[in-house]
Amino acid sequence: MPRPSNKNDIIEAGLRVMFRKGYHAAGVRDVVADAGVPQGSFTNHFRSKEAFAGEVLDYYFSHTRKLVGEALNDHTLTPRERLFRYLDIITDRLAADGYLRGCLIGDFSIEVSQASEVLRERLAAIYREWLEPFERCIEEGQRAKEIDTQFPAKDLAEFLLTSWEGAILRMKVERSPEPLDRFKRIAFDTVFRGKP
Repeated sequence: MPRPSNKNDIIEAGLRVMFRKGYHAAGVRDVVADAGVPQGSFTNHFRSKEAFAGEVLDYYFSHTRKLVGEALNDHTLTPRERLFRYLDIITDRLAADGYLRGCLIGDFSIEVSQASEVLRERLAAIYREWLEPFERCIEEGQRAKEIDTQFPAKDLAEFLLTSWEGAILRMKVERSPEPLDRFKRIAFDTVFRGKP
C-alpha cells in the first residue's frame, strides 16, 4: 500500500512560513520543519523552490477566489454593497491576524517579480483572473447607476484591487486598520459612488 502524500501538508506549511519570512528567507528546512515531514518529502514533490512557491501561490489564490465568490456572488446585495462586502471580509481576516499578515499575492508582487520570471508571469495571470469578477460587478453597478460611469469598469476594478493592495501594505507597517478604513471611506464616497 502506498504511503500517503505529504504534498498538501508541505504546501500549507509553505504558506505559513512564507507569510512569516517572505519568499527569499523561507528555506526548505523551515518549510519541512513546520510541516513535520522529512526533507526528502519536499524534493519528492517539488523540482525547485520556485516551482513550490508557484504551488503555494495557487493554493492561496484558490482560497482568495472563494472569498471573492462569497462576496460578489451574493445577489441579495447591490453591486456596490458586494464590493464593500469583499473589503470587509478581508478586513476581518486581517484583523484576526492582528494586522501582521497581509496578502501573499501583494507580498510576492514586491518580493519576487524581479527575481523570478516564472513567478512574475504567474502573478500577472492571477491578477487578470482576480480582476474579472470585480469588473463584472462594477459593470452591473454602473448599469444600475449606483457606480459612476466616468471610467470603464475594467479601470475601476484595477484601481480597486491595486489601491487595496497598497492599503494592506500600509496596514502591515502601521499594524492598524486605519489604512484599510481610510481607503474604503474615500473610495466609496468618491470613485464608487453613483451620480446624484
